[in-house]
Amino acid sequence: MLVNIVEEEECRIALMENNKLEELYIERASEISHVGNIYKGLITNVEPSIQACFVDFGIGKNGFLHISDVQSSYLEQKNLKNSHKERVGRKRPRCERPPIQDCLRRGQEVIVQVIKEGIGTKGPTLTTYLSIPGRYLVLMPGMNRTGVSRKIEDDDSRARLREILNQLKPPKDMGFIIRTAGLDRSKRDIQQDLNYLDRLWKVVSKRIKNEPAPTELYQESDLVTRTVRDIFNSSVERIICDSEPTCRKMRDFLHIAMPRSRSRVTLYDDKVPLFTKYDLEREIERIQARHVPLKIGGSLIIDSTEALVAIDVNSGKYRVHENAEDTAYKINMEAAPEIARQLRLRDLGGVIIIDFIDMLTEKHRKDVERALRLAVGSDRARTKILRISQFGIIEMTRQRVRPSLKSSTYMDCPHCGGSGLIKTPESMSIEIMRRIQFNIEKKTIAAIEIEVSPQVAAFLQNKKRTTIHELEQEHKKTISITGNYSFGNDQINFNAINPRGSSVSCEF
Repeated sequence: MLVNIVEEEECRIALMENNKLEELYIERASEISHVGNIYKGLITNVEPSIQACFVDFGIGKNGFLHISDVQSSYLEQKNLKNSHKERVGRKRPRCERPPIQDCLRRGQEVIVQVIKEGIGTKGPTLTTYLSIPGRYLVLMPGMNRTGVSRKIEDDDSRARLREILNQLKPPKDMGFIIRTAGLDRSKRDIQQDLNYLDRLWKVVSKRIKNEPAPTELYQESDLVTRTVRDIFNSSVERIICDSEPTCRKMRDFLHIAMPRSRSRVTLYDDKVPLFTKYDLEREIERIQARHVPLKIGGSLIIDSTEALVAIDVNSGKYRVHENAEDTAYKINMEAAPEIARQLRLRDLGGVIIIDFIDMLTEKHRKDVERALRLAVGSDRARTKILRISQFGIIEMTRQRVRPSLKSSTYMDCPHCGGSGLIKTPESMSIEIMRRIQFNIEKKTIAAIEIEVSPQVAAFLQNKKRTTIHELEQEHKKTISITGNYSFGNDQINFNAINPRGSSVSCEF
């Protein structure tokens, strides 16, 4: 695990496996994350048409709370089939929930947690099902019973952990889930984590009673602490960090959580930057590329919209096998783990469509599907994969918690608006000539001034010089064209001047 701190402006954490970048986390000081924070908010309006409400929780942008994320304590008991508390991991079905307008009202106070950052024009997504993670446990106030992480698949281990948790007699009004990090931990370790979470919730409960809404009640840890808490385990051999204060922070955390692992934190003090030393800078630059080459010669093409990601697998120049079926199978089998890796690195979410190269053999299709499922198995984000179709297409979803790495790093081009396309000088010139011909006949206009990019100006002044001169002679008016180097091909400043020398509005 490599931790790079850039003058307290940006924190980057990279997970390397066999000298290959597997996961990347970036957090900037200018982009404060609210995911995991708990707030006391005020409902600003209830929308029955979408069965949701909007909540002001104090960050300047209202959050979105759907009826499916409203805990039973907020629902009117007379409308419920069962009034007991919900069990951990088993939310009340949507069909058993009353309409949101019967449960919540404008101006009502609610305790909410941010589960997804606002993306684009959408506000943050909220829930009233609170969860506070510890090192080995997750505390879920207001829930009933206890549970074990679904990622722990061994039945004997699950039974042993349940028995330990039951022996600790957790508070009745709180639910707990044992995390994968607690798999090999002792009863004493889990007890300490339970006591810590219990004390923390008492502090939050006190703030709920005393603080006016909207206000922040609990703040999730920073990126470094979150990553060490959630990811660090016995498989991580070393943590290398280039910041001495951050090293101390990680050692202090591990001293409490995993005392024996404290020595794995190493301070990097070489003159060569940390990520450059491990050849990560070029790898990070390639993450945003649309074209991803595969080792054997094929490639991936990745395009994303606000809610959908399309991934196309291409064979390229790979022609080792004489049989087209074997060629497609070989490329698809290599593409499957690389697709899972790219989804993690780019932090892509939502609906994902993967177009593998067509294969005729059913066994080959199942092998590719199995390889993809295996590759996403280690992903911390929740995923769901449908079966591969006869056309070689797999549909899947991946949990989206925050904006993708691309949207956090890049902005839409001011010239093309993010489309990647702009009009040619010829197209812009034809459009400008239409505008000139439409406005030059007006008696209120004595002259026309046009400011465009140098490429468009050159095209007009050369290819359209004769036409422009004829218009000037025919209407006895002046047409001036100026090139502006700050303009893109699509930009135009069209200014009409009246006989008194003032600008007048003109229609296009």
